[in-house]
Amino acid sequence: MIVRHMISVSFLMLAPVQAASQSPPALPDWSRAETVNVQLSNFRFTPSTITLKHGQAYDLHLANQASGGHDFAAKEFFAAATIMDSDRAKISGGKIALGAKQSIDVRFIPPHAGTYKLRCTHFMHSSFGMTGEIVVQ
Repeated sequence: MIVRHMISVSFLMLAPVQAASQSPPALPDWSRAETVNVQLSNFRFTPSTITLKHGQAYDLHLANQASGGHDFAAKEFFAAATIMDSDRAKISGGKIALGAKQSIDVRFIPPHAGTYKLRCTHFMHSSFGMTGEIVVQ
């Protein structure tokens, strides 16, 4: 009983020292974000493959060139990425909606390496070829 109590006290004494030695994660420097331009037009993303580096801050500039609405849907990507706090409201259900001739910027840091699907969720748009991928290295 005494040994168990001594071990508990020793652990409790070390816990604050370990927590104090860990520094909080650094906040992203959004001023150094690299701009990635993507155009949305009738049934295509240009470019359709977006290559990013894990850990790098990016400013995704989406420009809808069409006279109708489109969206930039990458649910798994956005769920795993670090999004700038003030830009989170621009993403709903894993997609960014753009009206005719509208542009939107979203700053983020890509998640772990992998390939993430991209598509427009408007009726039949992906069937007509409005698909792509986000590749994180």
